[in-house]
Amino acid sequence: MSARVTAWGAYKSITDVLRRRIVTGEFAAGSLLPSEAALTKEFSVSRNTLRRALSDLEQDGLIKALPGRGRIVMSPDDSNESPNPHLHYRRIAADLREKIEHGELQPGDLLPSEAALTAQYGVSRWTARQALIELQGAGLVETVHGKGRFVLEQPARDV
Repeated sequence: MSARVTAWGAYKSITDVLRRRIVTGEFAAGSLLPSEAALTKEFSVSRNTLRRALSDLEQDGLIKALPGRGRIVMSPDDSNESPNPHLHYRRIAADLREKIEHGELQPGDLLPSEAALTAQYGVSRWTARQALIELQGAGLVETVHGKGRFVLEQPARDV
């Protein structure tokens, strides 16, 4: 049996894909995620790489391991059970990223302010700010001092 070669940081891509599926409802709250075997096959990665991605989702409070059953998708109402509630910024960032990728937010559009995100998601200003910073770090938005954060033009992706 040959060793499987996995790109460095592949777990981050898997985490993003699974997070998007959870946030959009493809994996509904209360449902079990596909098995580790099914996900390793889908993403063509080792079990360790997949487990690292699943660990990130669990730390974010998006899923919970149920020994002997698998991993269940948590509902937003279960957020108080999250091991680290400050990581809710990733859920907000994933939601905004989805809107950018699907064209709901176009290049040049002004993103909601920290105050608007705070009210919309019921989080602290720090949490909203972290979500916007994550999007900026991913090259999806830019900050214009005194004016806000705007969606950047995205490079064409090979499909």
